[in-house]
Amino acid sequence: MRKFDSGATRDDDDQKLDFEGFLSPLVLYRYALYMHKHRVQSDGSLRDSDNWQKGIPPEQYMKSLFRHFMDMWLKHRSGDYDTDAMEETLCAIIFNVQGYLLEVLKEA
Repeated sequence: MRKFDSGATRDDDDQKLDFEGFLSPLVLYRYALYMHKHRVQSDGSLRDSDNWQKGIPPEQYMKSLFRHFMDMWLKHRSGDYDTDAMEETLCAIIFNVQGYLLEVLKEA
């Protein structure tokens, strides 16, 4: 039990998920910018922000993930990359990993 200077009490939170600590608002904000940018499809139409949650085959996520990982690795190894390009690549990796995980969780 926690007791605050004001006299208020709360249960201990050491066994509760700490979303605020586990996630970075800076990373989530940059990822949201990436996702918003990529809502525009090749035909110019705007897809819903949660379109990817309808389901994409894991094989597609894997192929895309590997392309972006190779891009990141090449940029990393060369040491000659611009920050914006690396941020885009890392966000693409997050997208593919998150999408693959969603498909795994939906199967569980």
